[in-house]
Amino acid sequence: MENRLYVLKDYGHIEICLKSKMDEQNITRNALARAVNTRFEVIDKWYRGHVEKIDADILARICFVLNCSPSDIIKYVAN
Repeated sequence: MENRLYVLKDYGHIEICLKSKMDEQNITRNALARAVNTRFEVIDKWYRGHVEKIDADILARICFVLNCSPSDIIKYVAN
């Protein structure tokens, strides 16, 4: 068996754009947390773009409340 070294190339990153969507609709993090029925800390992480794992259920609820699609909130940025 041959030993090989695999190197990850720069594949880009995911950007969370919830803050801009919330600003467009003039909704606060507290109001969104209540409407989505989740904790403020969860929405705050999305708002600041510090989401480690994307919870599809939370994303669906945010999209429902803000009347938008996931592509309005989540962007792929190629490097």
